[in-house]
Amino acid sequence: MTLVSPHGEYGGPVRVALNQLAALRDLGHDVVLAGAARGYDVIPSEVDGIPARLFPARTVIPGIGFAGVGSPALLRSLRRHVGEFDVVHVHAARDLVTLPAARIAQARGVATVLQTHGMIDETAHPLAVPLDAALTRPALTAARAVTYLTERERSSLEEVGRGRAHLIALPNGVPEAPFAEPTAPELLYLARLAPRKRPRQFVEAAARLAPEFPGARFTLVGPDEGEGAAVRAAIDTSGYSDRIRWEGALEPARTGERMRQASGYVLPAVDEPYPMSVLEAMSAGLPVVVTDTCGLAPAVRSADAGFVTDGELGAVVAAMRRLLEDPVGARERGERGRALTRERFTMPAIAERLVELYAR
Repeated sequence: MTLVSPHGEYGGPVRVALNQLAALRDLGHDVVLAGAARGYDVIPSEVDGIPARLFPARTVIPGIGFAGVGSPALLRSLRRHVGEFDVVHVHAARDLVTLPAARIAQARGVATVLQTHGMIDETAHPLAVPLDAALTRPALTAARAVTYLTERERSSLEEVGRGRAHLIALPNGVPEAPFAEPTAPELLYLARLAPRKRPRQFVEAAARLAPEFPGARFTLVGPDEGEGAAVRAAIDTSGYSDRIRWEGALEPARTGERMRQASGYVLPAVDEPYPMSVLEAMSAGLPVVVTDTCGLAPAVRSADAGFVTDGELGAVVAAMRRLLEDPVGARERGERGRALTRERFTMPAIAERLVELYAR
């Protein structure tokens, strides 16, 4: 795993990995989470009850975000111990943690499964071209399987791997969650405050709706990934800072509990491959608002589990308004989303599928 931290800066991939590891352990398998870590006073030996081997993260190349993260200590440990494992499941991205880790395992003859979370796509970025030649493409083609979430991701992996990667569809899954029991109308944004997630649009929409719904609250929860100052400024100038609030980051183990306090979930992000936060919201029975570039948009639309918008501010406002003005209908949409996750995104089924991939 590229980065594990107490406030979940790396987002969905860590949640996916922990869900998978817990479900695999329930099937009787021995599991370990390995990765780079930062933000801890003392690096933990387990995360959410999962045994962990975590090593200090280092910024190897500054200015390029997670892609510049490395962990020499992790790679040294892998070289010594990777032969102890039957399979290494790599949550891969174009970075200096997961790609070298995959190649170390492959060089030692240990089976690898790569899961890319939509993070390895076609690009002409000057740093990606040599990285793909040296690490990305060899890692993809040597893997026992490379999983994808959407047809768009499959197409990208086909291109990057030049048709030589063994591609397998695998959805994300979520554990079954208790049903949400909000005490007041609250629309929640729970994600990193990063430009692509568009937290400012959530604040702008909330500012338009606040005078219409004086009993409603609009809350952002998540770590700052570049938009924090702009979000604070937008809240301060909205005139409704008592009801539009950013609560800051929350440790991943507590996000489910926080989500169940809300009455609806809004993620205005663009080009979001398969957001775990949306799955978690639906699992808790929350109606959701997403954009049509979200990988889960077809599922949300077909199940009538919320609203799919074109991403324009007016459309997002209209969708949020419908959740607030019709709480009974919103609750029914949430119940349909909960049923959808039980039918298609259960962790036991995902774990069984993973075991099949590992045994190939």
